[in-house]
Amino acid sequence: MKKVLVTGASKGIGKAIALKLANTNTHITLHYNTDYHGALDTQEQIKSLGGQSDILQFDISNTEQCENVLESYISQHGAFYGVVNNAGICKDVAFPAMEENDWKNIVHTNLDGFYNVLKPCVMPMVQLRKGGRIITIASVSGIIGNRGQVNYSAAKAGVIGATKALALELAKRKVTVNCIAPGLIETDMIEDLEHYDEIIKHIPMKRAGKVDEVASLVEYLMSDSAAYITRQVISINGGLI
Repeated sequence: MKKVLVTGASKGIGKAIALKLANTNTHITLHYNTDYHGALDTQEQIKSLGGQSDILQFDISNTEQCENVLESYISQHGAFYGVVNNAGICKDVAFPAMEENDWKNIVHTNLDGFYNVLKPCVMPMVQLRKGGRIITIASVSGIIGNRGQVNYSAAKAGVIGATKALALELAKRKVTVNCIAPGLIETDMIEDLEHYDEIIKHIPMKRAGKVDEVASLVEYLMSDSAAYITRQVISINGGLI
């Protein structure tokens, strides 16, 4: 059975991804940072589907903690066939009002998280000699930028660039590396979103996306059918771009 790590699996897109992949005879390692009960709920739902999972806790912005937890886990249980780098944070604020911590926290958590999570996982994945799948979750903001998200847009644009570069390095190892860039998706993050109705007007499909629509693309990219797809950025945005 293939093992896949999903970061930020306690809620939202990460939870939907974990539940979708649990239907594919895959063992899911659920990551959380602070929301243990959310991760436990995801695990219980996977169990009800007949799937297998376990739970890991670490802060994706903490390099040493990521290294220690992931290396220890891989040493005990073996390498991951796939990693879905989903966890991240945002804090919207107009650039003139942006404090130093607003910049540093968002950029370091989202962009450093790419390195911190994937670095301990990549070589063991390669050494399996069975190929592999790496999927990063960026944002449409990282492609076109977004008002009030200079920090978030910068971080997600960095994730896109890093994804493309890593794909080149790992292609000959039969490890695909792709990026999904969601637009407006129905999660807790948009519940208090200002100007929601105004944003919807700019989306040709006139609605927000659903977490399951993102999860379905992850399921495909993780499958054997997607073995020749790598270094791609696929946006799920209702026609916004």
